[in-house]
Amino acid sequence: MASLYLRPWLSVTKCMKTVSRQVVRSISTSQHEPVPLETVEDWTRFQETRAGYKMLVEHFEQYGSTQNKGNTFQPYHSLHKPLAPTQTTLSALIASGAHFGHSKTLMNPNFVPYAYGVRAGITIIDLDHTLPLLRRAANLVRAIASKDGSIVFVGTRPDLRNVVRRAAERIGSQAYHVGERWLPGTLTNKVQFFGSQEVTEQRMTPDLMIFLNPISNMNAIAECAIEHVPTIGVIDSNVDPRIVMYPIPANDESVRTAELIAGVLSVAGREGAALGAAERKVQADKEAKDIYGRQRTRERGNRVDIG
Repeated sequence: MASLYLRPWLSVTKCMKTVSRQVVRSISTSQHEPVPLETVEDWTRFQETRAGYKMLVEHFEQYGSTQNKGNTFQPYHSLHKPLAPTQTTLSALIASGAHFGHSKTLMNPNFVPYAYGVRAGITIIDLDHTLPLLRRAANLVRAIASKDGSIVFVGTRPDLRNVVRRAAERIGSQAYHVGERWLPGTLTNKVQFFGSQEVTEQRMTPDLMIFLNPISNMNAIAECAIEHVPTIGVIDSNVDPRIVMYPIPANDESVRTAELIAGVLSVAGREGAALGAAERKVQADKEAKDIYGRQRTRERGNRVDIG
């Protein structure tokens, strides 16, 4: 049955070899007006043609490429389908441009341990340091999320607003994002900002803050230091790595680098949130069993007393 439908296609393919290239081009690009299916014969012919084309594709599929849109890299994957911390590689960091620093004349002296060298006057960041530090930061985010801690992503450039928003949404209700200007005093003057009642009833100080552009948010970093809030920051070659607790040396002006780092950290946070929810569920079940066991023991004791 398959050969019955494949034979006309194969014969057409064989005849096409003798046609000139210009004719083939006109044939392949010609557009035919759709013919309405008015009768049962038209519908049957349409179904046979489609089935024959499908068999032809399935027959020659084994000789073609196995790459498709789903198993190859796409530019939007770093934002919508980020890598897990264990899947992040040096190749992914290089592809995102994380190794490009600033001019060597702008390099901060404290950044020297994270510099690989200079190329064409540009500082090259040593990604052999970046990858383990990124995984260390991911472990921190996972641990805080598993303990029901709150995490804040800060990226105040216009091109980073969508990045921090998607990262916070990926973790869930434990994460927040700041895409506009950081208001000075948000952490140190909570009572003036939110009111004494809100500060008393709710937890206003986050457990971790992640900065994608730390130079523009030095006020927020200073407030985190005053309030003893751990900080993670993407540190470029012109930045002092000591301004944050957990530096990640990388290009802080590349949107793709920001998408990669924020995506890896948000995936780790999502894993931690899932682990924490599972642990709390097990603990709640255990407490419920203990309460039920104590009630049964008390009921047995009451029966014995009555007897």
